[in-house]
Amino acid sequence: MKSAISIKYWLVVSALICAQLLACGRMAIAAEISPGAFKNTITFEQLGKAQDLALQGIHTSEQIDFSLQRDRIATGAALNLIYTPSPSLVPSLSQVRVFLNDELMAVLPITQDQLGKQVKQRIPLDARRIINFNRVRLDFIGHYAMVCEDPANSALWLNISRESSIDLDQQALALKNDLSYFPEPFFDSGTRTTLELPFVFAGTPSTEEQRAAAILASYFGGKAGWRGARFPVEFNTLPRHHAIVFATNDKRPDFLRNYPKVQGPVVDMISQPDNPYAKLLLVLGRNDADLVQAATALALGSPLFRGNSVSINSVQVLEPRVPYDAPNWVHTDRPTPFSTLIDYPEQLQTSGLRPHPIELTLNLPPDLFIWRSPGIPMELKYHNTPPSTVDESRLNISVNSKFIASFPLAHASQRTIVDKLHIPLQSGQPYNADENVSMAALRPGMNNTIRFDFAYASTIASAQRDRCQTSLPPDIRAAIDDTSTLDFSGYRHYIALPNLQTFTNSGFPYSRMADLSETVIVMPAKAGPAQIGTMLDVMGNIGARTGYPGFGVTITSDWDTASKRDADLLVIGSMPADLRNRPDVNLILDAAHSQLSQARSHNTVPDLLATNTSSEPNTAATTRIGVASTAPIAAIVGMQSPFHEQRSIVGLLASTPEDYTLLRTALGDSGKRAAISGSVALVRDSGVYSQQVGPVYYVGSLPWWALIWYRLYTHPILMAAASGIAVFLIAFLLWCAMRRIVRRRLPEHNKP
Repeated sequence: MKSAISIKYWLVVSALICAQLLACGRMAIAAEISPGAFKNTITFEQLGKAQDLALQGIHTSEQIDFSLQRDRIATGAALNLIYTPSPSLVPSLSQVRVFLNDELMAVLPITQDQLGKQVKQRIPLDARRIINFNRVRLDFIGHYAMVCEDPANSALWLNISRESSIDLDQQALALKNDLSYFPEPFFDSGTRTTLELPFVFAGTPSTEEQRAAAILASYFGGKAGWRGARFPVEFNTLPRHHAIVFATNDKRPDFLRNYPKVQGPVVDMISQPDNPYAKLLLVLGRNDADLVQAATALALGSPLFRGNSVSINSVQVLEPRVPYDAPNWVHTDRPTPFSTLIDYPEQLQTSGLRPHPIELTLNLPPDLFIWRSPGIPMELKYHNTPPSTVDESRLNISVNSKFIASFPLAHASQRTIVDKLHIPLQSGQPYNADENVSMAALRPGMNNTIRFDFAYASTIASAQRDRCQTSLPPDIRAAIDDTSTLDFSGYRHYIALPNLQTFTNSGFPYSRMADLSETVIVMPAKAGPAQIGTMLDVMGNIGARTGYPGFGVTITSDWDTASKRDADLLVIGSMPADLRNRPDVNLILDAAHSQLSQARSHNTVPDLLATNTSSEPNTAATTRIGVASTAPIAAIVGMQSPFHEQRSIVGLLASTPEDYTLLRTALGDSGKRAAISGSVALVRDSGVYSQQVGPVYYVGSLPWWALIWYRLYTHPILMAAASGIAVFLIAFLLWCAMRRIVRRRLPEHNKP
């Protein structure tokens, strides 16, 4: 009897233990997959530190900025610091201090066994101190001697690896539906990662629905900027994260079936039905025209939005855009002040024993005609703490890592803050494969970085046998005045095409008009998610280059209509039959057959940096190859429009979803994008193959005398012949004039 009771007792205890373990397991799983929880690790390299951080001097610091999305809070954080201290440091005096938002988090003493070796430390950070924008500051206090130290001695250094990282545990917040925070939460300016924002349609969208989506893609691309943007397209599917949904009264996704009908253009923000942390931005209308109006209002007038829903009464463009007025491009009709080039208020200031360089980024139109230009005038105004004595302290200026000029920093009795100089431009000589093109500073069509380094000379403390004299370094501060200017006015626009780098790097020629009012996109008749996603990615890329939404773009699937417009054409999918039948077509690409024309020399891709290149000597097609294959392949092709000589056609050619994936990956990858150039770029799994083949054409205008001189520059024999003919004509005209004068004077001389 006791035995039976004992067995029952242990069975009950075992069951209770199993139930408890099962409950604990379920709780652990629930905690692991807690909705709205995120774990993220960001390296210093991902935070913009492309190189290791070198802290030098007796007391110097470096700061790393990171941000937290507005719809999240931090529940935990840690700094994984990887550093190597100088072997010459004094361990008892040297240390590293870690601050989070100016609050001391930890002090890391440098010990004897760490000198000259890589050290890894994990420092907990107080998550309560983490806000939307955060700054980790690393203070290095180093000593190499007990007395008489030079504050800038080369033995004082600490190297921080760019592989150091910050761990963040985050919890999403169920935000209020309020459009006054737009573009958040769909885009957060504090993030440094590529924006990925799904666009949702009820089914295959019409061309006007696609246009509404294209306007918003260019808007979000402009906000994302250097981060890049991707826009996955879904039909009648509810995405897991924030998304944009386009719907009319008669054409809606199933999850909006019960949403009330609207009486005009409406923008509404709602939470997803099964996920309170994810938001849907609804772009609604009675018809497609309402969708376009709502998207345009959202891109241009969002500062007026508030509440969870906004009805659009009217959208009116009062003044049309003009060429080359993109907000992200420098002015070419007047001097450009530095105040228009800064990204944050304190960008033009620096301080410290070794002040950090001041950097400015500027973008130039790719067709800026800079051939044989003496350079860009720059009026530079700067302020700095004066050196106490006359020494070798200087302000060094470089452009795109190329040294430009150096000015001595005047001491207190000799203050000067204004200097005028010319920034040299990239040589615009016509391209010649046998000629070395000189490297230069500014590069049209690409991001350019101007760097100002305030380099103060070190004052070494004097040391004698029984006497040591030291001095504290001054509180060095320096600033570039934001009224300093660069003057690009007076330059004309003229460029040799096709050159696909102008398209991938600056969206040219479409970005010539910031609102894309002279752009027509030709889409397949029944475009699927792959084709529409590719088009939206391109629109986002162009918006990132211009900084302005392309609300003037036209989208059509009718080639006849597109060909009659005086506009630049962007073709998605496959080339129309009219272009395939042209004798100078350099590529035919479809699912069944591929055909490529090649030039005599494979090394004929002109350099974008040599603006206004001419590749005529070696780009005539000499062979044509046709193949059939099932492996993924895509292509980008550039050519002159057969309908208008000043217009261009760029084709993004692909057949299968795998092909479009290759194409979109190449356009979104900076390394692959840099390899796209010439007139044809093939995209395969192995990489990008580009070449220049086919005729060259010119877009823009020059005065007749500049045009003649420019065209004859690469033809010395013709130039000599033209010069000889010109000299002969001038001499003949002078001879005729002199004979006429003599004939007039002789009768008067012969009179009695």
